[in-house]
Amino acid sequence: MTSPSTSNNHRCLNLISKCKTLDNLKQIHGQFLTIGFSHHTFPLSKLLLSSSTVCLPYALSIFRRISNPSVFLYNTLISSIVSNHQSTQTHLAFSLYAQISRPNEFTYPSLFKASGFHPRWHPHGRALHAHVLKLLEPVSHDRFVQAALVGFYANCGKLRAARSLFDRITEPDLATWNTLLAAYASEGEGEINLGLHEECLRLFLNMRISPCVRPNEVSLVALMKSSAGSGDLCGGVWAHVYLLKCNLSLNQFVGTSLIDLYSKCGCLSFARKVFDEMHKRDTLCYNAMIRGLAVHGFGQVAIGFYKNLIAQGLAPDDATFVVTISACSHSGLVDEGLQIFNSMTAIYGIEPKVEHYGCLVDLLGRSGRLEEAEECIKKMPMKPNAMLWRSFLGSAQIHNDLERGEIALENLLGFETENSGKYVLLSNIYAGVDRWDDVEKTRELMKDHRVNKSPGISTIN
Repeated sequence: MTSPSTSNNHRCLNLISKCKTLDNLKQIHGQFLTIGFSHHTFPLSKLLLSSSTVCLPYALSIFRRISNPSVFLYNTLISSIVSNHQSTQTHLAFSLYAQISRPNEFTYPSLFKASGFHPRWHPHGRALHAHVLKLLEPVSHDRFVQAALVGFYANCGKLRAARSLFDRITEPDLATWNTLLAAYASEGEGEINLGLHEECLRLFLNMRISPCVRPNEVSLVALMKSSAGSGDLCGGVWAHVYLLKCNLSLNQFVGTSLIDLYSKCGCLSFARKVFDEMHKRDTLCYNAMIRGLAVHGFGQVAIGFYKNLIAQGLAPDDATFVVTISACSHSGLVDEGLQIFNSMTAIYGIEPKVEHYGCLVDLLGRSGRLEEAEECIKKMPMKPNAMLWRSFLGSAQIHNDLERGEIALENLLGFETENSGKYVLLSNIYAGVDRWDDVEKTRELMKDHRVNKSPGISTIN
């Protein structure tokens, strides 16, 4: 199979990238067969690339008719499948890989990316790593494969392996630095992990003094996310100053990260200032601002931002309704919250998920309408999760509703026997009505399930 230079600028090749429908693609394919392009590698790669985007089954049918396809064609199709179809067609990418007699360094990056899409593909990624060590020589000089390996292990949450591979790369490119920074930031999300945050800071400082790369907006988003997750206001402010000093763009991603950072650190005035300075705001930006206001109890202001989002012609998404109903819940705005919840389906055609029902149960429960909250749980079209039952238990504790507190605990035991919080809440309900024998029984139940109450912690900056 050849790839003559005379064919590289043919009119068919210019047209093929413009194909948007299967009929157009079939016409170009017919031209390929007429003028003999079906025997040349480069035109075929262009055809496979375009057809796999428009209609993957058609691309596979073309590929099956190629006699002795080169590794270049295999790589082209694998890369396109991974890029355009994400995790839905990962099995096809690996099926094609199994047919390659001699894979090269361009075969593996896409496959490592595909392996990180879902935990069930992680073992395949580790097997690919073994293939790389066995088939590619020398792997230490192949920056693209090593960068892909760093990305794979970072996506798997294997930060030690990712960092070890990163440190072996002589001159990591910007994307590889950012991949590792984002992994440190994401791994510590949802919990206070000062060790990971410190690693993220050190990595960013090393990046600053590297002669080969310069931190960009993506780098700063990772640092801000890490600072927000650990409550490090100083680190976040430093990142903001660096952004201004280096004349980097306050785009939607950076702005949203800064709003989230300042909100989580209790600096709502700074968050609002960033919001006002942004030239272009999207739904994610509004969500971050509403979330910050919700956490600090500014429900009416949060509703104002929600209405402004709609007035700007932006479409609220799942997260918008979660944070807005949560804002109503924290401020006792029950009627407003119910109206917003009902508008999801009636106006925006969004079917509420378990997270939205959780917010609704919290909204009703906090206000003392526990009977309505219980009725809502019973009528949910899906099974309540642990977070919803914890919210219901917390509301029962606030209003000393022993009966519903016991119902919530009974359901919670099916999800998580090791979490001490629910036992403590029920124990507090019993204590509130002077049922000390039941308080003791609850503590005995904790011992039976080998549950230890974790001591409280705080971070002082």
